[in-house]
Amino acid sequence: MIGLNMTLSELLKQDFTSEFQFQASRSGGAGGQNVNKVSTKVELRFNVMASILLDENQKKLIQAKLKNQINAEGELIIVSQEERTQLRNKNTVIRKFRELLTKALTVPKKRLKVTPTAEMIAERLKNKKKASEKKANRGKVDF
Repeated sequence: MIGLNMTLSELLKQDFTSEFQFQASRSGGAGGQNVNKVSTKVELRFNVMASILLDENQKKLIQAKLKNQINAEGELIIVSQEERTQLRNKNTVIRKFRELLTKALTVPKKRLKVTPTAEMIAERLKNKKKASEKKANRGKVDF
C-alpha cells in the first residue's frame, strides 16, 4: 500500500517536522514544584489530509486505522507528558508518531489456512492423554 517507488522505511526517513505543529502546556506527574512553573507537556498535531509527503492511499489508510486519534479537523493528535523536560517530551512525541505511522501503514500478511496432518493430530491427542493421566494421579492416595 506504500507509494509506487517508496517503501515504508524510506517514508519514515522523510522529515515530517515541517508539517508538525507543537503546543506546550503544563503537565501533571513527576517534577515536583517544576510542574507548576514550566510547560513540559507537549502536544503534536499533524494534519493528515493536508500532508504533502503522503499519497492519497496512505492518507486513507492512516485515517481508517487511526480514526480514534484524529479529530474532526483531520489532525492526528499525540500527547506526551511522561518526561520532566519539554525537549524529551517533544522527542517522545516524534517517536510515537513514527511508531503510529509504521503501525498504520504496515499491511498484515494474509493468514494461510492449514489443515492439520495426521501426525499433528496424533501428537496433540498424545499430549492430552499425558496431561489427563497426570491430573488423574493427583487424586487421593490409597495406602
